[in-house]
Amino acid sequence: MEFIKPGINFDFVGKMKMAFGVSLAMIIISIASIVWHGGLNYGIDFAGGVLIQVKFNGPFSIDKIRESFQPLGLQNSIIQQYGPTEVVVRVAEGATDIKGLSGKVEETLVKTFGQNAVEMRRVEMVGPKVGKDLTKKALLAIMFSWIGMLVYVAWRFEFRYATGGILALVHDTIITIGAFSLLNKEFDLTIVAALLTIIGYSINDTIVVFDRIRENSRKNIKKPLAEAINESINQTLSRTILTSLTVFIVLVALFFFGGPVIHDFAFALIVGVVVGTYSSIFIAAPIVLLWEGWKPSKLRRKK
Repeated sequence: MEFIKPGINFDFVGKMKMAFGVSLAMIIISIASIVWHGGLNYGIDFAGGVLIQVKFNGPFSIDKIRESFQPLGLQNSIIQQYGPTEVVVRVAEGATDIKGLSGKVEETLVKTFGQNAVEMRRVEMVGPKVGKDLTKKALLAIMFSWIGMLVYVAWRFEFRYATGGILALVHDTIITIGAFSLLNKEFDLTIVAALLTIIGYSINDTIVVFDRIRENSRKNIKKPLAEAINESINQTLSRTILTSLTVFIVLVALFFFGGPVIHDFAFALIVGVVVGTYSSIFIAAPIVLLWEGWKPSKLRRKK
């Protein structure tokens, strides 16, 4: 099955400057959003504190819950609805005495909503030292994944290809994180796992394009690299669309029907797949062309 018929010739390289401009704008917006919000909306995993998930068997409102928390000093805690019948309460480290906090919360909610109207579903506690350690390890995991990909692509192809691939991965990661900042979504270890998945997916898509570029470049060394890149992207375009579209459909289904537990994870992957497909075509390959203009490969210097 092919969405794109053989012989098609879209001028992807000709749109390189426009694509770089769009990417630069998205990166600036992402970074500006993080700065504007004073950082990401870190979950308990990174920020430290207590997370309490409560299920209600009857009608409830966030305002009423917050009002009932006033005697406990938790009225300024983050209270978010989690599905139609559940809420998640996030208490930052140092906001109050966390000893026996879950029991106090349950007692308060039972007094407000009734004995059988409240069910404690989950209580998680992370200290500040553990949160900082997890933050450090999450950053290292992402950075080491970039370094690992850089080494692999440089060994498999050439360093110019590795540079294009890694810059595309950095591009994908920043924009995905920026999407979470713009929507003020919680950033936790689940999202780090999503980012690592995106990095693996994106570099795989990029390598398919790189492999065809190298093949076409070696077939006709006299052909300008820009033409070889355009030809290669067009030849792999049908495969790229089919792969990305099938993954995208599955992720949309997970986003809408997978439940609140994996909602943000699916959202991160949706953003990552879309941006990763875009970067494989408009970012990674054109960077190879720019590198070639700056420092031609040995094969082309002999031409």
